[in-house]
Amino acid sequence: MDIKTYKKDLFYSYTLGTFPTIEMLKNHSNDALKVYIHSSFKNKEIINLINQFRNQCEVEFNDKMINKLSQKENCFVVGIFRKYQSKLDNDHHIVLVNPSNMGNLGTIIRSSLGFNIKNIAIIKPGVDYFDPKVIRASMGAIFSCNICYFSTFEEYIKAFPNHQIYTFMLQSKHTLQTINFEQNKNCSLVFGNESSGLDDNFLKYDSIIIEHSKKIDSLNLPSSVAISLYEFRKQVK
Repeated sequence: MDIKTYKKDLFYSYTLGTFPTIEMLKNHSNDALKVYIHSSFKNKEIINLINQFRNQCEVEFNDKMINKLSQKENCFVVGIFRKYQSKLDNDHHIVLVNPSNMGNLGTIIRSSLGFNIKNIAIIKPGVDYFDPKVIRASMGAIFSCNICYFSTFEEYIKAFPNHQIYTFMLQSKHTLQTINFEQNKNCSLVFGNESSGLDDNFLKYDSIIIEHSKKIDSLNLPSSVAISLYEFRKQVK
């Protein structure tokens, strides 16, 4: 198998680093294709753990391949895996409308899992969540989450008509500190693009603003999501 540097149309992607690779093997071993280990990597515990998955995928020491796939000098393990499809559970969701930054998406995935929300909807156009940069930023959390694309927000609503929708917008008059989240429904926390946010059409839902000082124009997207998840989990267990 000729492994190439990542492109969106490839049927596979790869993890860069020890921790994301282990998470991939633990959660998606059936999709694992190959693991490369650098010859300078001497952590026997991790190597033994990787070797436990030899029945699912090939394992080899290959410095040249790691150097080809990784731009960072401190990358000692790379895992190749087959792209897979997942479906959203009928549970609480994070909804990202047109996210455009790979690092931000990875950080959001990690925060979502940290607050035990494992379902993330992406409204197109949106960044490719299988890009290795997203996977690395998520620190492997992506392999414990369900992520699904929707062509439009209306398509998402049609798929989950009973969800209570909360949109996070600077135009809102209701603050995060005063909102009472619905306790008896599955909720969708909706966030807009990093630069443009959500348009005024989203004000028809329960819209929320995260209050901050006037010394900044807005919080960045990963910070907004993390703060919102923290407040959400204070109310909804």
